[in-house]
Amino acid sequence: MRFYILKTINLHIALAGNPNSGKTSLFNALTGLNQKVGNFPGVTVDKKTGITKIGNRAATVIDLPGTYSLYPRRLDEEVAYKVIIGQDPHIHPDVIVAVADASSLKRNLLFCTQIIDLKRPVVVALTMTDIARKKGIQIDINEMERELGVPVVAVNPRKNKGIDALKKAIELVSGNLYKPTPRNFIDVSSLAPEAIRRVQQILPGVGEYEAVHYLINHETFALNNDVQEQIEQTEKDYQFNPTRTQAEEILQRYTRINHILNVAVTFPDPQKQSRMTERLDNIFLHPFWGYVILLGVLFLLFQCVFLLASYPMDWIDSGTAAFSNWLSSILPENNFSDLLINGLVAGLGGIVIFIPQIMILFGLITILEDTGYMARISFLTDRIMRSVGLNGKSVMPMISGFACAVPAIMSARNIENRKERLLTILVTPLMSCSARLPVYLILTAIVIPRTYIAGFISVQGLVMMGLYLIGIVFAMLVAYVAKWFVKIQEKSFFILELPVYRAPRWKNAFHTMIEKAKIFVFQAGKVILLISLVLWFLSSFGPKQKMEQVHQQYEQQLAQPGADTTLIEEQYGTAKLENSYAGLMGKAIEPVIRPLGYDWKIGIALITSFAAREVFVGTMATLYSVEDDGEENLALQQKMQQATFSDGSKVFTLATGISLMLFYVFAMQCMSTLAIVKRETGSWKWPLIQLVYMTGLAYIVSFIAYQLLK
Repeated sequence: MRFYILKTINLHIALAGNPNSGKTSLFNALTGLNQKVGNFPGVTVDKKTGITKIGNRAATVIDLPGTYSLYPRRLDEEVAYKVIIGQDPHIHPDVIVAVADASSLKRNLLFCTQIIDLKRPVVVALTMTDIARKKGIQIDINEMERELGVPVVAVNPRKNKGIDALKKAIELVSGNLYKPTPRNFIDVSSLAPEAIRRVQQILPGVGEYEAVHYLINHETFALNNDVQEQIEQTEKDYQFNPTRTQAEEILQRYTRINHILNVAVTFPDPQKQSRMTERLDNIFLHPFWGYVILLGVLFLLFQCVFLLASYPMDWIDSGTAAFSNWLSSILPENNFSDLLINGLVAGLGGIVIFIPQIMILFGLITILEDTGYMARISFLTDRIMRSVGLNGKSVMPMISGFACAVPAIMSARNIENRKERLLTILVTPLMSCSARLPVYLILTAIVIPRTYIAGFISVQGLVMMGLYLIGIVFAMLVAYVAKWFVKIQEKSFFILELPVYRAPRWKNAFHTMIEKAKIFVFQAGKVILLISLVLWFLSSFGPKQKMEQVHQQYEQQLAQPGADTTLIEEQYGTAKLENSYAGLMGKAIEPVIRPLGYDWKIGIALITSFAAREVFVGTMATLYSVEDDGEENLALQQKMQQATFSDGSKVFTLATGISLMLFYVFAMQCMSTLAIVKRETGSWKWPLIQLVYMTGLAYIVSFIAYQLLK
């Protein structure tokens, strides 16, 4: 019977509050492992839901995006606003838990009192009470409850304190066992008395403060045309001024909040306060040392994602290879086995191998957020980012793009402004991710001499560093140009609270790692797997007549006395690939890529590496018939160095090598990135634009480089 009760949802709770108010910590404390992350319908804003138990009922808890007031300025604030005001068609909370930071009550109570005046069932949850005590702030909970007219509960989600009392208060409010004060927190009717009364006549049952919001935001509400026209006429008849009304409301609220703080809160003498956060900010936000520390933190973050992920990624790669070999040993050789091994298993391996980077990256980002340093990173970099159309919060996705563009683009959700978030998504793939590294390494080894400047500065190392710097510079240039073409009219408000420094919550980081991995596997993974199967088909099949001719030649060579079976099989594999649909595509695009210094084999590699950039090396190995003898990189380098065009000239010259490396710096050779961009933007428009501009940029830069160096 208990299992049935927990699975029957009959209560819906919305958590609302300012950013960094402890709302997410409270959500985790209430729901534990019973969480799910998705999107609010129609928008790419995180929707966190979970299950908890209130009395003998199961309840759905919704963690709304953080917002500072009921007047939204950003997409995520608008999502929260629609739920609270009752205009979201999918979410109708029975109780709103207004979360307030006890250490910053004046700012947090503004939003809380707005929710209270909507006359919804409300419970105020005071978080950060331990931090308030350390600051010397003492709060009379009972007095505050009398002043606000709704239940007030002190909680400490990090230590799981006050959760039972909060659940009890929610149970009382949801069951109408707690009668809130009927009076408004402020004199709402004085804001626009005639207009408010008229709206209440048009929409019976609407409260006074709710009527104010209908007057201000009715255009965005789901109302029929007749009601819209009546409210619009009301504004004209009574000369309703939204800006003046909001300003007067805020003044009234802060006057009343100041009264509450005087009677219910005791503050310490400001001259005696000694705050660790202020002392740390003197270091971390220093005009010089702040940036030095920032570079050090970002370097460590990048190294951790790059190095720590390499071990599980190698295990996954080895495990996938071992599993494929095992399947090859037990399954007969036919098209189904090839599809299963080289299509399905390889596609799944291409999905799973990203998981370590995604988990480590988001785990580290969560730790930075928990400690309070993430806000400082955004603060320090905002001026630079804003000059090219981005903002300070763009720096983390861009830096994360050095490891992998997929989790980096997912992390761009922290950017509230839609235009700046979109610009960040569009330029992040220009950061040289770890998948490009194998391409850089082999091409550098082939065409760049292994020499040193001043006896210790590696020329090859300088070229590698240059490739990464080129990506950064062009990302900034593209963002600067694109900001003039992205027609999203949304004001950019870089309102950033610098939270106090705290110890990270390891449990919270673990939850985030698991959820982000699940999102990637079950959302983007489906698209990746589908395209992997398509690429397998293109590489395995070709026109029947051509493939039969290749097979006959293979049989004739095997029938000759003393035939080298291993060499013939490698040549047969190369010939099949050359005459497959992918090979024919390589031949077809050779006239287009020849001005870049590429032959048809490189053309095939460009096509196959669309699945993942590092596939370039494997494709080259297959095309040049290299044995997997433990020295495949050395052998591959030798084969590529000896490769020639039909006229006898070398393929991989300095000009071709530089051109090809630059092509991989700019080209969108990653279906995983396209899949995640489609998911984050909700449309194929932007990934297609991204594909076109990056491919065009890659072609132009590579063409110029080859023509200058050849």
